[in-house]
Amino acid sequence: MSAAVDTPDTYYIVTESDAQDPDTRVLKEGETFGVFDAFGDISARSGQQGLFHQGTRHLSHCRLRLAGHRPFLLNSAPGGSSHILTIDLTNPDVHDEGQLLWPRGLLHVRRTSFLWNETWFTRITCTNHGQTPMAFPVDMAFDADFLDLFEVRGTQRLHRGQRLPVRLSDDGVVFGYEGLDHVERRTTVQLDPPPTTLEDGRRCRVDMVVPPHQQRDLLMAVTCGDRQLEAPLLDRFTKGQALSTQAIDRVRTRLTAVRTSSDLFNEWLERSRSDLAMMVTETANGPYPYAGIPWFSTMFGRDGILTALSVLWADPSLARGVLLSLAATQATTTDPVRDAQPGKILHEARDGEMAALGEIPFRAYYGSVDATPLFLLLAGRYFDRTGDRATIERLWPHLDAALTWLDRYGDIDGDGFVEYARATGQGLVNQGWKDSYDAIFHADGTLAQGPIALSEVQGYVYAARHHAAEMADALGHRARAGRLRDQAQHLREAFLAAFWCEDLGTYALALDGQKRPCRVATSNAAQCLMSGIATQAHAERLAETAMDGGMFSGWGLRTVRTGEVRYNPMAYHNGSVWPHDTALAALGFARYGLKEPVVRIAKGLFDAAQQFQLCRLPELFCGFTRHHGEQPTRYPTACAPQAWASASAFLLIQAMLGIEIDAARQLVTLRHPRLPSDLEWLRLQPLAVGGAELDLLCERRGDDVGVSVTRRAGTVRLVTER
Repeated sequence: MSAAVDTPDTYYIVTESDAQDPDTRVLKEGETFGVFDAFGDISARSGQQGLFHQGTRHLSHCRLRLAGHRPFLLNSAPGGSSHILTIDLTNPDVHDEGQLLWPRGLLHVRRTSFLWNETWFTRITCTNHGQTPMAFPVDMAFDADFLDLFEVRGTQRLHRGQRLPVRLSDDGVVFGYEGLDHVERRTTVQLDPPPTTLEDGRRCRVDMVVPPHQQRDLLMAVTCGDRQLEAPLLDRFTKGQALSTQAIDRVRTRLTAVRTSSDLFNEWLERSRSDLAMMVTETANGPYPYAGIPWFSTMFGRDGILTALSVLWADPSLARGVLLSLAATQATTTDPVRDAQPGKILHEARDGEMAALGEIPFRAYYGSVDATPLFLLLAGRYFDRTGDRATIERLWPHLDAALTWLDRYGDIDGDGFVEYARATGQGLVNQGWKDSYDAIFHADGTLAQGPIALSEVQGYVYAARHHAAEMADALGHRARAGRLRDQAQHLREAFLAAFWCEDLGTYALALDGQKRPCRVATSNAAQCLMSGIATQAHAERLAETAMDGGMFSGWGLRTVRTGEVRYNPMAYHNGSVWPHDTALAALGFARYGLKEPVVRIAKGLFDAAQQFQLCRLPELFCGFTRHHGEQPTRYPTACAPQAWASASAFLLIQAMLGIEIDAARQLVTLRHPRLPSDLEWLRLQPLAVGGAELDLLCERRGDDVGVSVTRRAGTVRLVTER
C-alpha cells in the first residue's frame, strides 16, 4: 500500500506495515519481472507485488483457492538457476455440512512458474494421494491496475488514464488501460483447461477431478499485451521453459566457475551467479545487468558499470555489453530537465506512462556525476583484460566525448575537481552513488550545498584519465595521452591536499560549494583506494579507520561511522551496509597489499549471506553491530536480487586472490593471495585470457596460499607474488 509522504526526497519509496513482507519471491526475464508471495500469489495489498513489464504493473492480483480454501504452504523456492519458481502446497481440512470431507494433506499441489517472452507461465499440478477420486473447483482471481512503477513506489498523480472494460475470451480474460500518453496497455490471462465459469471477468473457476494416485494439470499464461497464445498451453509452457533455461545457462556459463572446500560458500557463490544471470538483459548492444528488483529493474549507468567491473576478471563480455549500451545512450545535447550535457553517461532509463509524459525525469536521465568517469575506467580495465582493440576503437569517439565532459561540464567551477549540482528542482539533489537528499553533510549535520565534489569521484576521475591515456597510446594519440597523465597527476596532488583529514584518519566525504571539507568518516573514502589515487601511508591509515568498530559492523562497512551526527543504522545511506560498497573497499585494500582487512570483509559478507533467505545478499541491510547469535537486520525496501550485490561475491574473490589479467602479455598475476579460515582450497575453472585458458587450484597453507595450474590450454603465463 502506498501513501503520500512529507519528505524532501522527491522519489522516496513509501512503505507501510502491510507492505513489508520479507517472504517474497521474484522472477525476471528481459523487460518483465514478477514479485509474488510465498504461495505464488499476488496481493494488491502489498505495494511491491505484481507482474511488471516496461515500467507498468500488468497484474496486480492473482489468487489461487482450492474448493474455496487457501492451501497450506509446504515449500517455496526458486531453483538453483533462479529463473524457475517451484511452490509445494497441500489442501487444508475441508468440511462439508459439518462433516470432514478431506483430511489435510491428501492433495499435493505443485505450482511451477517462470517468465518468458513477456509472459508469466504457470503449471499447477494436482496429485491425489488419497484412496478415492477428488472432485473440486480451482478458483483463480485476477486483476490488473496498470499502475506506473513510480505510483507503486508511492508517487502521487493528480490524473490517470482509464481502465477499459474487461474482455472475456474462450479461455480467460483480457484487461486493458488507456494511459494519458494515449498508449493502450493490455494483460491477457489464459487457462488450459478453459474455465468452467467466469464471474465479473475477474474470477475464473476450473472444475477438476483427480483419480486416486494420479495427477491433473492446470496451465496458466499471463501475457503483458493483447496476444493470445495458441493452445494447448502445455506445448507453450514446455517450449518456453526449455528456451528460458537455455538463455540463463548461456549467461551463467560465461562466468568463470568458482568452487571451494566449503559447501556454504559454494551455495553463496552459486546463488550470486544465478541471480546475476537472471538480472542480465539482452539488449541491442549486448548483455546489460539491470540494477535490482523491484524498484530498479532497468538500465542504470553506475550500477551496470560497477557490476560489470566486479565480474570483469570472470566474464569480460558483460563489460563490453555495458560499454556499448552506454555509448549508444550517451548524451549529445544539453537538457537541464534531464541533467544532460554532451558526453555525459546515462544515470537511468525508464519506460512507463509517467516517464513518457515527463511526470518523472527518468525516461533518459543523466543526473549522475560518477557514471561518466566510471565509463572511462571500465573501458580501460576491459582493454587491459581483453586486449580488444577493435571495441576500443569503436568506443573512442564516446570515450573522447566523456573526457571532454569531465573538463568542460564536470568541473563546474574550474578548480580541477569534478562536481555536481542539479540543473532544475526536478532532478536528484545528490548525484553520487549515495543519492539520498541527506547523504552529503558536514560534521555538525548541516547538509552540504553545491556544487559538491565527492571524494570517491575524484578517485574515479584519476583512474579514468590514466586508463584513457593507455588507450590513447594504443590508438596512436601520443600527445593526448601525455596531457591526460599530467591531468591525473595534478588531480592527485590537489586531492591529497584538499581531502585528507589527519585527525580523522580518512578522506573527507566531499567538498561543498565553498570548498569546505565535509569532515565525516564514511565508506566513500575507502572507495578511493580502488583507483590508486591514495598514498600508501594514507591507505594503511584509512584501512585502520575503516576496520575499527565504528565503521566495520562485523558484517560489512557502514556507509557512515557510528558517532557521526547523521549516523543511523537504519538509514538508506547514513549508516547501513551495502555489500557492493564493502566489496569495492576490499578491492582497494588489496591494491595496496592490505590483505588482512580483505579477508575480514570477505568473512563478514559470507557470514551475512548465510543468514539471508536463499543466501542472497540484498541491496543493503542495516548497520547494527554484529553480536553472537544474532542475524544481520534487513532493510525493509532493499532490492533482492540486486545486480551489484550479487556481483560482490566475485569482486571479493578477485580481492582475496589479487587477480590481475594482462591480455597483451598473456599474463595472469595473483598478488598476495589469501583465503579466510573457512576455506581450505578454491578452484577457478576456466580463467580465459584471449584464446588461452587456465584452471587454478589455490590452497590455504596457514597465512599463505599455494597456487597450482591444474590445466592449461594455449599460451598463458601465471605469476604469483607473495
